[in-house]
Amino acid sequence: MKQNVTELYGSLVFNDAVMRDKLPKDIYKALKKTIENSTHLELDVANAVAVAMKEWAVEHGATHFTHWFQPMTGFTAEKHDSFISPVGNGEVIMDFSGKELIKGEPDASSFPSGGLRATFEARGYTAWDPTSPAFIKDRTLYIPTAFCSYSGEALDKKTPLLRSMEALNREATKILHLLGNTEVTGVSTTVGPEQEYFLIDKEAFKKRRDLIFTGRTLLGAMPPKGQEMEDHYFGALKPRVAEYMHDLDKELWKLGIPAKTKHNEVAPSQHELAPVFDTTNVAVDHNQLTMEIMKKVAEKHGFVCLLHEKPFDGINGSGKHNNWSMTTNQGDNLLDPGKTPADNIQFLVFLMAVIKAVDEYADLMRLSAASAGNDHRLGANEAPPAIVSIFLGEELTEVLKSIENDTFFNEQGRVPMETGATVLPHFYKDTTDRNRTSPFAFTGNKFEFRMLGSAINVAGPNIVLNTAVAEALSQFYEELSGQEDMEKAVHELVKRAIVKHKKVIFNGNGYTDEWVAEAEKRGLYNLKSTPDVLPVFKDPKNVKLFTKHGIFTESEIDSRYEILLENYSKTIHIEALTLLDMLKHDFLPAVSKFSDKVSKEAMQKKSIDESLSVASEKKLLQLCSESMDKLYDMAEELAADVTKAESMEELDQARFYHDEILVKMEDIRAIADKVEEYIPSELMPYPSYSDMLFYV
Repeated sequence: MKQNVTELYGSLVFNDAVMRDKLPKDIYKALKKTIENSTHLELDVANAVAVAMKEWAVEHGATHFTHWFQPMTGFTAEKHDSFISPVGNGEVIMDFSGKELIKGEPDASSFPSGGLRATFEARGYTAWDPTSPAFIKDRTLYIPTAFCSYSGEALDKKTPLLRSMEALNREATKILHLLGNTEVTGVSTTVGPEQEYFLIDKEAFKKRRDLIFTGRTLLGAMPPKGQEMEDHYFGALKPRVAEYMHDLDKELWKLGIPAKTKHNEVAPSQHELAPVFDTTNVAVDHNQLTMEIMKKVAEKHGFVCLLHEKPFDGINGSGKHNNWSMTTNQGDNLLDPGKTPADNIQFLVFLMAVIKAVDEYADLMRLSAASAGNDHRLGANEAPPAIVSIFLGEELTEVLKSIENDTFFNEQGRVPMETGATVLPHFYKDTTDRNRTSPFAFTGNKFEFRMLGSAINVAGPNIVLNTAVAEALSQFYEELSGQEDMEKAVHELVKRAIVKHKKVIFNGNGYTDEWVAEAEKRGLYNLKSTPDVLPVFKDPKNVKLFTKHGIFTESEIDSRYEILLENYSKTIHIEALTLLDMLKHDFLPAVSKFSDKVSKEAMQKKSIDESLSVASEKKLLQLCSESMDKLYDMAEELAADVTKAESMEELDQARFYHDEILVKMEDIRAIADKVEEYIPSELMPYPSYSDMLFYV
């Protein structure tokens, strides 16, 4: 019997409807108070919730539970314990206590800690996050948790995210009350992370060691056709892909993940999934789950889902657009301009807080999107440049100009769309266009942070956004406190903020050399690589930001800096070793076989008729011989550099990997890809770009 979508949606989630049904009224109210007001949860309430949660999970076939958390690996972690509890006589009962619900004890020294935890200091804790609902997957009850060390330092992504949400809630509520909106008791940030990904055939994937070990192709000539015909974007879904997307939606809906939009992306074999907005904490959990489920469902359909930011050179990489906004507990979007944005004081204050935050902490914004994979993607093929700027569109830009210059803003009103075809229905144009080259674009009632790579945990960027905006609102509150004429005070504050921070606003083409030069004149950051940007984490102004609002301690900042540096170097290290492995065991032997084949063909020609020309064979043999000599020497140099890098200090090592090793890898690839164009497909040791991108 088929379930309809409304029955299916959230069927494996311990959501509000289930809690209301399973919990006693007083326990339900106490839990809701904790969730909505971030109050402490008493143990007797936790015990009652644990019993109800266990009974519900067992009804749905669960035999185990796990504390599901997000360590600094970039992935999720879980340790499974069964519900069974021995009672003697060889019998067991199914049991689950409040203590087991609210606390777990994984080994903290076995996860990245940046020096916070040593092997002899192994104890760590996972703590239940009641604001993110538990769910069932693979017959296990998953309990979203935060992860901290024995001494209380955050070792995960969730803890600082929750701290940043509380900071923004506190500062936003204060300033709303100051502006006269006293009925608001809380403000939360909402996020809708669009997820791009590639699907390739599983059998092709198995033959590519680079994809297996690194997630991206380290060798591979471009096929005759790439994305230049622009025929894949929004194109008809291939039946096999459509079936995958259909099953993916069902699995996500069961877990209460509001998957909404699906379509083909620009590059061949590239696709996108976009969810409905949710509270940031839940949206982050959902996105981590989405990436995991994408991979699992892909396997069932004979695919492999690639989430690397740039799996294929020469075509679009994959991003993750972080659509971010702020909403009151009454459901009002604080970034909604309304019909007359020039007169909307509340909107202008919050808009300018975001602009101020992005201008003053653009370095942290760039840091939050930095990774070895994303470095390959930024700056082309519809990915924004490394320069952080804000796109506002014509209307809001003119609103701010009018405030700055004390001139009247001429409200244009809604403009009908003229298509020239009378049969088409009438509709009105949006007040602003879109800008796909902007890293941070206003899109109606939210900001779209487009710099993020597809594999990233979106907690990091949202920690930065929440905290930076909280700081801007805190400063605005100090400036406006005690003012008698609030409307005049707000006007003057917004005017000062525009003058100071308008340099970060740019509505033009972010790909041009002119913009790079202009951004430099404006004093904007252009941090092109991960090693360039990582040191800003420890800049005094950024340390002050995070410590002031209680997001990170200085030791937590130091630890994350160490982890990010180490992750970058390890990533390039693995890529370099994988490239060397492919050269030695796959590519160079294939070139040698090709040379033998060409040589035999030339000899056979001459044996038939001495007068026959073998000029083309000689050219091919020369190409192969010279290329093999170069590749062999370059491989030796690359191997020596990798050994050299291993003894360097962290930042020097990361820069060496970027400036020297990556450059050598690209030089090797350029030669190998040129030779690949001549090697027959039957001699190629791994699938070509054509095989992977066009034969699904």
